[in-house]
Amino acid sequence: MFKGIEPGWLWAIGGVVLLIAEVLAPGFFLLFIGAAAVATGLFTLLFDLSTVPQLVLFAIYTALAVMIGKRWYAQPNTPDQNLRLNDPGSRLVGKSVVVVDPIDEHGGRVRVGDGEWTARGGPAAVGDRVTITGVKGNCLTVEPMQFLPPE
Repeated sequence: MFKGIEPGWLWAIGGVVLLIAEVLAPGFFLLFIGAAAVATGLFTLLFDLSTVPQLVLFAIYTALAVMIGKRWYAQPNTPDQNLRLNDPGSRLVGKSVVVVDPIDEHGGRVRVGDGEWTARGGPAAVGDRVTITGVKGNCLTVEPMQFLPPE
């Protein structure tokens, strides 16, 4: 069926087909294989390689493409993220929120996103901005934001 086509063109066409398939059904793994196939095809066309060197070159290019892609697109997995995985409330620490009910050491409420949370700390009046310093259960610990004095 493919007797008249040079192997380099088969590699290049196969790589382009894989790249198109990645666009149609994104899973972000065909990109690396497609890029490696195109590179193998170009190298085969330039140097007229036999089958075994083509396969070795394809394996090397695939490994390189995956390593480069992993470096550019992988999310860093920091220990801090792992500690907060099952405690989404702790991800709020450090965020600035607006007071909706006056806050003192006994309680109050703040707006977080589109919801409201119970908060302690302060003191802070309605409309003030406070910083979340901790989370205990479903109650946030807050403190007033520190602003620089005017010159």
